[in-house]
Amino acid sequence: AGAAGVVAPGLFTAEAEAAIAGSHKRSLSFRSLHTGETLSATYFSDGRYDPRALADMAELLRDWRTGEVGQIDPALYDLLFALRRRLRSDKPFNVISGYRCPRTNAMLASQSGGVAKQSLHMQGKAIDIALPGRTLREVRQAALDLRQGGVGLYTRSGFVHVDTGRVRQWG
Repeated sequence: AGAAGVVAPGLFTAEAEAAIAGSHKRSLSFRSLHTGETLSATYFSDGRYDPRALADMAELLRDWRTGEVGQIDPALYDLLFALRRRLRSDKPFNVISGYRCPRTNAMLASQSGGVAKQSLHMQGKAIDIALPGRTLREVRQAALDLRQGGVGLYTRSGFVHVDTGRVRQWG
C-alpha cells in the first residue's frame, strides 16, 4: 500500500483486500509488553494514511532496547487490521517486538538460531504479537489464511510473528 492509501493489487488475498478496502477508517490498538505503553490510533481515513498516527505507532513499536524509532511499512498495519477483523477482535495487540535496529538484531541473532540475520523487523515489515482472547494457534491460522506474508508460531515465547515479506510459514 502506498501513501495514497490504495491497496496494491495482488499484495493481499481477495478477502483481505475486501476487508481493508471496505473500511473508510482503519484503527489499531497496541500494548507494548516491554514498556507498558498503550496506543489506539486511526491510521487511515478519508482515503489516506494519517502521518501523525503513523508516527505515533512507529514510536510505540520502536526498538525498546535502544529507543531507536524505525520506519514501519503501512502494509504491516493493514495486515494487522485485516487480521484483527478476521479474528473479530477489538482488543489491543500485545507487542513483543516491532522495529529492531541492526545492532539489536545482530545481538539477538548471535544468541538464538530463531532470529534471522536479515530480519524484516529491521525494515519495519515484521511484528511479534499476541491477541488477548485468542490463542496463538488461532492468531497463526488467521494470519496464514490471509496469505499476506510470513507467519511464525513461537509457543514457548508466547507470540506469533507476522510480516509483509513473501508468503511462508514456520513453527
